[in-house]
Amino acid sequence: MYIDGNSLIIDSVNMGDYVTQVEYQRSKIWAEDTGRNMKGVMSGTLLGIIVKLKLTFKPTTQAELEILAPVLDKAFQSTTYYDPIAKTNKTITTYTGDWSTLNKNIFTNVARANESFTISVIATTPQRV
Repeated sequence: MYIDGNSLIIDSVNMGDYVTQVEYQRSKIWAEDTGRNMKGVMSGTLLGIIVKLKLTFKPTTQAELEILAPVLDKAFQSTTYYDPIAKTNKTITTYTGDWSTLNKNIFTNVARANESFTISVIATTPQRV
């Protein structure tokens, strides 16, 4: 959850300066023993939760994109976010999905030439439940 200016930091870059929306996802990771029997009853072992943050960025300037791109293009990042279960900030190792930004103003000098874009930041290891 985005609580304040320090509740989403990726590789020392405060994302509060750049994002307009954060979607928090918690995906369950199940063990091989998981499934349904012939009566349709579910059973199995829950291994953990994969945290996924879907960030929507505001339209950016060239200078802002030059700050963000090196962080988003790294193989792995150190991401600090507010965990509502632990009720505190947590730091995890993450990787990012593909991203792109559209620049519609190539013939004019516009302050925020790059359109808004979205990227997923995904934990590399599950959190234990």
